[in-house]
Amino acid sequence: MKMIIAIIRPEKFEAVQTALDEKEVYLMTASDVRGCGRQRGYTENYRGGKGFIRLLSKVKLEIAVNDDYVEPAVQAILKAARSEPGRIGDGKIFILPLEECYRIRTGEEGSVAIGP
Repeated sequence: MKMIIAIIRPEKFEAVQTALDEKEVYLMTASDVRGCGRQRGYTENYRGGKGFIRLLSKVKLEIAVNDDYVEPAVQAILKAARSEPGRIGDGKIFILPLEECYRIRTGEEGSVAIGP
């Protein structure tokens, strides 16, 4: 089992969700987050003054999958989240080992608790 964490642009969320649905990956948690990477923010004019916005809005997806679904899910995210042409700020994907999983409702454990 693996935990896929993807940080993507907010405007790409619907496309990523659709791409994951096509690969039969439906279960995910999505959070609105703020952060910065190579973009390092941007300057914005507001009421005649300039302000520097360092932390940019992103969407963080947390997706627990069985090993067979890792590669299809990652490829779906890569394809759907990338801008044309690819731009700084398109995001990152992290793959972490998932030691255990429990479904609270039924008490199922391990890969069965994640689902297909």
